[in-house]
Amino acid sequence: MATIKKRINISVSKDIEQMISKLAKRDQVPEATKAAHLIRIALEIEEDQIWDEIANVRDKKGVKFISHKVAWK
Repeated sequence: MATIKKRINISVSKDIEQMISKLAKRDQVPEATKAAHLIRIALEIEEDQIWDEIANVRDKKGVKFISHKVAWK
């Protein structure tokens, strides 16, 4: 089954364009592939930051904990 991709157009500074070009050449992949990979990594970092914020809100003294076994009943 074919993967459906959405094409997006973005504008980047000359510095970013050059860096993506250098990285793509180093890794022997098209610039668009390298840019998509870097965006994927950035989104994972953003997600990790959100999970960290949620964990920090929940991590308080005096909180009642339940066991893993009880939580998954």
